[in-house]
Amino acid sequence: MDVKELREQDISTLNETLITLLKEHLELRMQHKTAQLADSSKLGKTKRSIAQVKTIMKEKQA
Repeated sequence: MDVKELREQDISTLNETLITLLKEHLELRMQHKTAQLADSSKLGKTKRSIAQVKTIMKEKQA
């Protein structure tokens, strides 16, 4: 998801996005541990997206 799109969302939508990303990251970690994950770069991408959403949420709260 693009950062511009994230900045346009409100806090509740960002929270839902964060929960979705956390679930996706958990599933990717489980697939990686069981050697079922073909593209391990997805782990880093979801981790970065989670950090971006958390940063934008903190900015909006301040």
